[in-house]
Amino acid sequence: MLDNLSKYDVILASGSPRRRDLLAGLGVRFRVLTVDGIDESHPDGLSPQDTARHICRAKAAAYKRLLKADSLVITADTIVCIDGDVLGKPTDEADACRMLRRLAGHTHQVVTGVTVLTARREETITVTTDVAFDSLTDEEITHYVATCKPLDKAGAYGIQEWIGMAAVESISGSYWNVIGLPVHQLYRLLKTF
Repeated sequence: MLDNLSKYDVILASGSPRRRDLLAGLGVRFRVLTVDGIDESHPDGLSPQDTARHICRAKAAAYKRLLKADSLVITADTIVCIDGDVLGKPTDEADACRMLRRLAGHTHQVVTGVTVLTARREETITVTTDVAFDSLTDEEITHYVATCKPLDKAGAYGIQEWIGMAAVESISGSYWNVIGLPVHQLYRLLKTF
């Protein structure tokens, strides 16, 4: 359906297997290219949406020197936010358990920023999804962290894994966004390139 992209060398600037699967699900032909050493820090005081926007734009900036006339680069960054605090990827299993204890029994937001970059154009979108977690016991949290090893995931969980089935009461917004790529909104954006 995205025949307009046939003129581009589409590059997914992410090592995430989940993002690869989601973009492939749209029928987009692409290759993966990652650049090391991208600074993902952000200024204090930004809203969650502005934080995700800032980071995915910083990722896109790292690819500008690699752009060719036919390049189209897609970058993304997903953050989890609760009570105004951004939860990144956990540093270890103890940190993952701490994050999940904080999320248990509460509603949090998952925000993904996506930037699409070509030699002539750059567009950034952000998508926010509310996720309500049921309460979790320490045993359930420890089981999930030991079994699924969610150290590569913002907020220390993957909704498509055991914890999503066992603990997510409801979501308001894009399910795909919680996985890491708001494919509906990205599809709409890619149609304009």
